[in-house]
Amino acid sequence: MMFLTDRMECEEALQQEEQLDEVSKRLILREEQLFSQDSPSEEEEDQLQGDFEALRLQIWMAVNNTFACSSSTSSSGSSLELLKSAVTSIQQQEVQDRRWAGCLRVPTWRPQKCLSTHNSLLQKMVGSRLMGATEEDSSGADGLSSPLKREVFSLGRRVKEDLLMVVRAVKDCYPPQMDIMNLYAGLFHQSFSARLAGIVASGPDCDRCLSCCNVAVKRVFFPQDKVKSWLNAALKKEEESWLSSRKPELIDHYCFSPLAVDAIQVRHVRQSRHTCGPSPQVRHRRRTHEKCSAPDWFSVTVHRDYITSQTGSLPAQQMRRCLDTLSALRDCGYRCLTGPVHIQLKTCFSSLWTSVWLDGSLPVVDSLLDSLMRQLSDLTDLKPACRQSLLCVVHQDVVLGYVKRMMKTGTKSRDQQVGGARRMMEDAQKIDDFFCEGGCSESLWLGELLRGLAEVLRLQDPGSVQLEMVSVARASPDLSDAHVAALLSLKNGLSAADVRSIRQSVAENRCSGVPANHSPPFFSKVKVKWISSKINQIQQKTGIVIAR
Repeated sequence: MMFLTDRMECEEALQQEEQLDEVSKRLILREEQLFSQDSPSEEEEDQLQGDFEALRLQIWMAVNNTFACSSSTSSSGSSLELLKSAVTSIQQQEVQDRRWAGCLRVPTWRPQKCLSTHNSLLQKMVGSRLMGATEEDSSGADGLSSPLKREVFSLGRRVKEDLLMVVRAVKDCYPPQMDIMNLYAGLFHQSFSARLAGIVASGPDCDRCLSCCNVAVKRVFFPQDKVKSWLNAALKKEEESWLSSRKPELIDHYCFSPLAVDAIQVRHVRQSRHTCGPSPQVRHRRRTHEKCSAPDWFSVTVHRDYITSQTGSLPAQQMRRCLDTLSALRDCGYRCLTGPVHIQLKTCFSSLWTSVWLDGSLPVVDSLLDSLMRQLSDLTDLKPACRQSLLCVVHQDVVLGYVKRMMKTGTKSRDQQVGGARRMMEDAQKIDDFFCEGGCSESLWLGELLRGLAEVLRLQDPGSVQLEMVSVARASPDLSDAHVAALLSLKNGLSAADVRSIRQSVAENRCSGVPANHSPPFFSKVKVKWISSKINQIQQKTGIVIAR
């Protein structure tokens, strides 16, 4: 009689869908009581198994109606509550499955494997959602010129709307450990990719299909005018926050701004995400970095590591485009921090190769480094790796400005060459020491470059100049023939024959014996109009036609 009462209560509770988790608890309790007996009744087992089957049916109906709540405002609240109750029931049944694992006597309905069934059901739901996307209302795709574009547009819109639904409502029905957002994202990615593969296989050539996909999906996810509007609004909001003297958020003791998160996602995803595609590996790395150290993830480091790890799976041109996007983002950030430094460089270096610099009475580099020390002290809140990377950029900017100024000053007398070379050696050592103390061991090759150029100026024997110039060219493969000509124009003791001989020797020997660890690009950044002027002067003087 008691069992019959429980049975009636169970059926009544099943009709009240919001109580699925309570029904699940009662059934588990009945299961424990029944199998604590030495000889449980077969009739009671059959009845309990039937009750579990009825519960599972209610659970799968609730899950299957996940997206139905978006179409009916009046029922959305109760549908989400029902889904939440169903998810709780799934977790309870998973715990009970583990409870019976390894036992000698196990109920015939164990394990129920509700979680794996749930995931399989979601996969079928997502596939069905995309299958029906093109059969429903196609408003918004009228401006597209072909059925293929309209089909891809409808698919993209369905993915967008459903994922927004998951973010705004469905995720709150699931516990964090089920990671429902990434589960749905992966399922939609798989189904979307499969549909595109089917479209390609059905007839259209691959290039045309990909072009249509890019156009249609961008219209769904990245309307260009809206992207600009969003970014401008975000920048204005961040500016207002800073002007109100509100301190930035601290994560792991470092300043953090969510604006960087949104800006990188909007710009970088638009240009490279469709190339790489979301994978389980990068999703895992995102979750790890977001949880442990958000500023690390939102720097370009993780993006760059992921892209470069795709060797063989990405065409070289696409990988280059992705890396160029990341470099542009990084350089944009650096320019914001180093703007005052560049102003100081221009001011200080204007005194290089003047008489007061040559005789040592004006310590140009000392003054510059003192100024840099004061300005860089404001960046102590940067993470060590970020600060070191920024200092290496500043190091290169300092040496680049130094070399540009040296070459701009024009032809130098023998005394100026020798005295200037000695002063360059001293300056190179001071610059090396300053940045070495800051942890820039990776950029110390810049000091060697400065010393090599100083030797080119100091040496007067054409043969010695030739050997040193070849050495500089081997260490810096981007030293062009135009740069060689401009450097040689600084020395007034070389004849036209000497210049021809040195240039020819550099051209013949620059590639032979080039070390594997040669310097990164440097001279390719020295792109100024005065090089063309110097080349014209040399051509008029020597009759040599210099390749540019």
